Amino acid sequence: MNAAELPRDVLRDATALYIDLHAHPELSGEEVRTAGALAARLERDGCTVTRRVGGHGVVGVLRNGPGPTVMVRAELDALPVRERTGLKYASTVPGVMHACGHDLHTAAAAGAVSLLAGTRDSWRGTLVLVGQPAEETLSGARAMLDDGLYDRFGTPDAVLAQHCAPLPAGCVAHGEGPLMSAGVTLDVLVHGRGGHAGTPHLAVDPVVTAAAVVMRLQTVVSREAAPGERVVLTVGSLHAGDRANVIPSEARLSVSVRAFTGAGLARVTDAVRRVVRAECAASGCDREPEITVTAASPVLEAHPETACTVRRAHEDAFGAHRVTGWPGSTATEDFPHYAEGGVPVAYWMLGATGLRQWRAAGGGGAPVPANHTDTFAPDVRTALPAGITAMAAAARSLLGTAGHEAGVPR
Repeated sequence: MNAAELPRDVLRDATALYIDLHAHPELSGEEVRTAGALAARLERDGCTVTRRVGGHGVVGVLRNGPGPTVMVRAELDALPVRERTGLKYASTVPGVMHACGHDLHTAAAAGAVSLLAGTRDSWRGTLVLVGQPAEETLSGARAMLDDGLYDRFGTPDAVLAQHCAPLPAGCVAHGEGPLMSAGVTLDVLVHGRGGHAGTPHLAVDPVVTAAAVVMRLQTVVSREAAPGERVVLTVGSLHAGDRANVIPSEARLSVSVRAFTGAGLARVTDAVRRVVRAECAASGCDREPEITVTAASPVLEAHPETACTVRRAHEDAFGAHRVTGWPGSTATEDFPHYAEGGVPVAYWMLGATGLRQWRAAGGGGAPVPANHTDTFAPDVRTALPAGITAMAAAARSLLGTAGHEAGVPR
């Protein structure tokens, strides 16, 4: 079944869910309403639903006889971004937005479950949908697994996920090798000595120290990584002080490190620690800085045979001309945790950019808004049907068929 053949009720309900989620985004760890909306939809489609797994996680189980267990992952959380898309269904929550497409992923996964629930005669096995909280903080997958996801619901034969990207809507992209980089997030607390702005010689200014840290960190990649090595270091947050006439006593930074090898990630992370400590020492800080790893995730790589099966299913569903390659991205996901213990995983990118916008950008117009920007807006009319089709086709390719229990390659 291709996107054009989706039942109207499946597409209508998935669209309504998407619009509702987009208008009511919730930050990582706060996904109460989002989890409730997904749980209600899954129950309506006949799933056995368990709430509050690893926080606000939702697990829906749809059993359909003996056969493989295929797990589908979607994310529930949004970002602290003020929306500027101008959509009629734009966020109603000040300063919070689905700027990464998690609303689209959730609606597409729910639509795929609904589609498969209505076509039980075409497959056998167990379909499990995981609505995961806190993906943006790289903590939700680990929390759900630590809460017994596989122990309570069974170790799946495969786990699937998709992520929208600034590619033409109606297309999907598969890659070989690393699909996304490994990542580490570090929170840094610089201890200075507060004082009056008019007497800086009596203080140790953590603002100046933090600024020196930020500038020095820019040399880690340019001077400590080989030119061909794919490494990214970003200081995404810097906070210090409240008043112009008060030198604060501390400054806080959040640092993101990304790399495609464990060795590269460790080397750059160690460099961050070294630079922070050295700049604090150079500034005469009375206390050592506090450096805390708040999130970490390994490189995302798909199981080759499982990914090959899924790609063939997508070529059948969309046509080979709408299935393209993916070179890998320095974005970071916590999805790799689901592969622990050797569980096969498959992951692909879902085009989200409307044709008119894509052509305009290619003709020298405004660039396509990327994920995590305040104007990111998937072309829902094309991207959502494609997302439902892509997930349903992938799951069906790995589930059993009537009279055959085995569907997942090992």
